[in-house]
Amino acid sequence: MTNANDAPAYTRSHWAKSDRQDHRRIHLLEHHLADVGACFEELLAQPTIRQRLAHSGGLDTLDDATAARLALFAALHDIGKVNTGFQTQIWRDADLPAGQRRPGRAGHTLDLTPLLNDKDEETGRRFFDALGWWLEATESWDDRDGETVSALFIAALSHHGLPLQMEDGRSRNPAIWRSFGGLDPEACVRRIGGLAQQWFPAAFAPNAPPLPSDSAFQHHFLGLCSLADWIGSNEAWFEYVEEPRDDYMDEARKNARVAMQAIGLDLNEQRLQFTGAPGFGALFPLVNHSPNAIQRAAAEGTSADERLVIVESETGSGKTEAALWRFARMYEERLVDGLYFALPTRAAAVQIHRRIRGFVASLFPDQHRPPVVLAVPGYEPDEDAQEAALQGYRVWWDGHYDNERPWASENPKRYLAAQIAVGTVDQAMLGALRVKHAHMRAACLARNLLVVDEVHASDTYMSVVLEALLKAHLGAGGYALLMSATLGSVARRRWLSAGRAVDAACVGALPMDEAIKAHYPAVSTMASSGEKVGAAGENSQEKTVDIKAAPEMQDFEAVARHALTAARAGAKVLVVRNTVAYAIDTQRAVEQAAAGDRSLLFACRGRPTLHHGRFAAADRRLLDTQVELLLGKERGAGGRVVVGTQTLEQSLDIDADLLITDLCPVDVLLQRIGRLHRHAGRDRPKGYDATTCVVLTPDGADLSPLLTRRPDANGLGPYGYVYGDLRVLEATRRLIAEYGEWYIPEMNRMLVERATHPEALEAIVQELGDDWRVHANNVTGGMLAEGLTAASAIIKRDKSFFTDNHDVLFGTAEERIRTRLGDEGLDVALGPPPPSPFGFGRSIEKLAVPVRWLGGAAVDGQVTPVAADGGFTFRIGDRGFRYDRLGLRREG
Repeated sequence: MTNANDAPAYTRSHWAKSDRQDHRRIHLLEHHLADVGACFEELLAQPTIRQRLAHSGGLDTLDDATAARLALFAALHDIGKVNTGFQTQIWRDADLPAGQRRPGRAGHTLDLTPLLNDKDEETGRRFFDALGWWLEATESWDDRDGETVSALFIAALSHHGLPLQMEDGRSRNPAIWRSFGGLDPEACVRRIGGLAQQWFPAAFAPNAPPLPSDSAFQHHFLGLCSLADWIGSNEAWFEYVEEPRDDYMDEARKNARVAMQAIGLDLNEQRLQFTGAPGFGALFPLVNHSPNAIQRAAAEGTSADERLVIVESETGSGKTEAALWRFARMYEERLVDGLYFALPTRAAAVQIHRRIRGFVASLFPDQHRPPVVLAVPGYEPDEDAQEAALQGYRVWWDGHYDNERPWASENPKRYLAAQIAVGTVDQAMLGALRVKHAHMRAACLARNLLVVDEVHASDTYMSVVLEALLKAHLGAGGYALLMSATLGSVARRRWLSAGRAVDAACVGALPMDEAIKAHYPAVSTMASSGEKVGAAGENSQEKTVDIKAAPEMQDFEAVARHALTAARAGAKVLVVRNTVAYAIDTQRAVEQAAAGDRSLLFACRGRPTLHHGRFAAADRRLLDTQVELLLGKERGAGGRVVVGTQTLEQSLDIDADLLITDLCPVDVLLQRIGRLHRHAGRDRPKGYDATTCVVLTPDGADLSPLLTRRPDANGLGPYGYVYGDLRVLEATRRLIAEYGEWYIPEMNRMLVERATHPEALEAIVQELGDDWRVHANNVTGGMLAEGLTAASAIIKRDKSFFTDNHDVLFGTAEERIRTRLGDEGLDVALGPPPPSPFGFGRSIEKLAVPVRWLGGAAVDGQVTPVAADGGFTFRIGDRGFRYDRLGLRREG
């Protein structure tokens, strides 16, 4: 290098970002720090975001000095890049000083830890002294001898999505902190320290209050810091500038405001144009009625004190509209900025998405209407998602760009800043688990109303994780609404306990007699005054169900005869089986018994089929649409048989004349019954005007045979793997035998308590003997084990990044956590994409394969499909699979 000024900019100045295609094009480190600091500053300019961060630290509000100090820490997130091991990564050999070798490649976070934990005391002292104000900060910015300042700095350094490990046992290279060529790390730190004082003068205000020391505050700060870094690293808003500019911070602040408006985080103009929530009829014009009792009760009392609300009402009573109307009221009162509507499955989220788009169109004026993002992996992004997308990092050096396996439960981080989003509950739960970018997920979610539908459907693992998410969300001052048609008192009290500082395990069950007397339908709240279960009144959804058991669970031909007899009489028949295997066998039996009369069969684009969760996303959308056309509000005349699984009981607005269903827990059974005679006043075929439910059961006086392994368990019992607690199933079977008519919703509370309450379950064990006692102990032990597994995967927000560093680390279990959470499977790419079995030019690009089917086989790259019999086959490792009009299944 002959002339220093002729040398490439990256050899003269410290860079933060280098173009992936042209490494010589850089963005200066000091400029990138300004970008991120300005983005964080702009985040805290949003009232709700600022309030949530304050609340996480036990404060009512965040003073300006504290806000400025936090923005300063956010700006310092990448200061570790001053080291020459990082800087010289992109140098060519010709850039090196004569006779000198590179100092050794280095990162910018872990390589900073020796300076923080005194492994290199002299270098660390010089590094922090160079900032010019660090000692003052540790002495006057907190009241814990610098622990709080150090913890927040470590949190900022953890912005890549994983808590920074202070002691990782790896040796460091002290040479990277010394001068090399034209780069002087210490001089750069000194310049950055001075710039930080100019950028954030309020941070150095005298007599400012100490920084909040709560560990939860550190965790929330990390989430916002990661978000600021994500936004501030987008070249669409922050162009590369490779020469120093004294006024660059002014430009960074202007760009940050533009970015916040483009993303939808800045709601100032939207709120100025918002003139108030319209009435119920204007918000839901397709409902064609005034609000019913549960909808009125849910929308009333939207006080800041009621952070958690549980809405319990029968299926079909309009709980979704109740939740949306409550959100409209809360947005009007500025309690929340947006909405995340969480559903149990991806398909259910797709169904609700359409309804919420209509609601948002009625709530907001056209020019300030937020997009309704369908944040569901595996489904094609809709136009709204494209508008709200946060672009990913695409510069080669940073390690931020996505290179993770295609987990079906992955929450695309580009959707996290959406004001209105519809997704699955497991995506929200990722904000509570030790997985990458969990803190950013939780911080983004905090400003919105979190609505969780069908909360009763959660198993022990999911319940523990959801409880942790709720505690974090409510602890940050957020708001949540849970919905269920069939929530027992034990579960209700457990969820309500998330709204206060109490261990759910310490929440005792009400006596069963008292639990049965609780109001239903009801809106329950947990406010500072305590737990309250308020009566909502009737919703005009009353019906009497003739319910009877048929010991024909394994007799597919008998089920087909019952279904086709009704269909030939003009009835729409819904057959719900517990497992996909039983559903497919039932579908085949119906097709055979139909004797060529295809008009009685459910079909999609001319091909007889059924409805379950193992279809490709594109095909599942077709099936959902077809089911709703056949059984929805505008259904036509003529009988038809629709066979499926639990997917038919979730979110689809369908109405059957006859329900044939497998035995299942009573809360699930009530969900299925909600699809029977759902729309009042409809003309029914003769003989099916009475609401009738046939429950398929195993043979025998009780369910004792299912205590041992059986190949025909159909999801029931400890070896059925769907509904494992036989005590609940036996209690449900007895309720069917005891009451030939169920009055809905009058009996709902009694039915659920008598099948789920600990007293009811213990009575069954005492009556049926020792084998059932062993089963009960196994169920309890399994639940404890699942709970402990979940607890080990949850972020410890009560632990500090500094004093409890080891406790906040995520470890190496992310793949296991995602596998356990992502029960819908791994998305397997197919190449070249084969045609859909339902034709019309559609192709199948990917399929979600259950993890347990893979036997540990790795999925690397695309899988090649082979055309076969109206569908295709493929192999993963030594496992074979088939996909056709009956969905995905194993072969061999």
